[in-house]
Amino acid sequence: MKNRIRTSAGQSRRMLCFLSLLLTVCCSTVLAACTHDDNPAGGKVAEIVERGTLLVGTTGDYRPLSFREADGTYWGFGIEVAAEIARHLGVGTAFVKTSWPTLTADVLADPQAFDMAIGGITITDARRETMLMSEGYLANGKTILCRAAEAGRYTCLADIDQEGVRVMVNPGGLNEKFANQNLTRATIIVHQQNEEIPALIAQGAADVMITEITEAPYYVKTDDRLAAPLLNEPFTHGEIGVLMRKGQEDLMSAVNEAIRTMKSDGTLRRLHDKYGLVYAY
Repeated sequence: MKNRIRTSAGQSRRMLCFLSLLLTVCCSTVLAACTHDDNPAGGKVAEIVERGTLLVGTTGDYRPLSFREADGTYWGFGIEVAAEIARHLGVGTAFVKTSWPTLTADVLADPQAFDMAIGGITITDARRETMLMSEGYLANGKTILCRAAEAGRYTCLADIDQEGVRVMVNPGGLNEKFANQNLTRATIIVHQQNEEIPALIAQGAADVMITEITEAPYYVKTDDRLAAPLLNEPFTHGEIGVLMRKGQEDLMSAVNEAIRTMKSDGTLRRLHDKYGLVYAY
């Protein structure tokens, strides 16, 4: 009788082990199926590698970070950073035109127009609420461009916020937002094409352009009619990063890794020097 009892107990234990193993296999199969359904490409990076091309959204109106020539070619600091990120992934690059007013909508569009956006995009809490932003790769801050003959007129923000001062900004970005939040007496003029504003300031169509410390030095260097008297005293302090939609955490990790590599191997510093930008890392 004891042998029969021990044999039954052993059979019971073996049956329980079998059922437990079967349950584990079934759960694993279900989870794998769910994962496959939710992300059939195996991740954003895998999708990009399979395609062989990193699709990069950029405004192409922001010298020297991102500019699109009439023949459709792009150049600039951000364009070269994007190329380095693509090289890190082992793929090529293709640039897709976006704009400051439509940037968020374009990033969140379904189907996606591009994998990530680059070129003068400031890292903000508001953007991080709805999208992903990489680590910073360029220091940034608000400043002004004005005519060189009037550089002594503007020593602080209060000098700009005066009746009779015409301040020009591009629409839809943080420059317009800054002007609306901080200027109550000056006249704010919204001009559609960001790259045209410096020349308009020089010609007298407006008095001041709200811009960034990344953009202002380029125009001062290339047009002796312009000055940036507050370049070393920016109104704000921040960083520029790469923007992408949520759900692409694997791509963000790869981008951050590429940025860290560029910082450690000197690539980022060389690009800063090439474009006359302040290196803060």
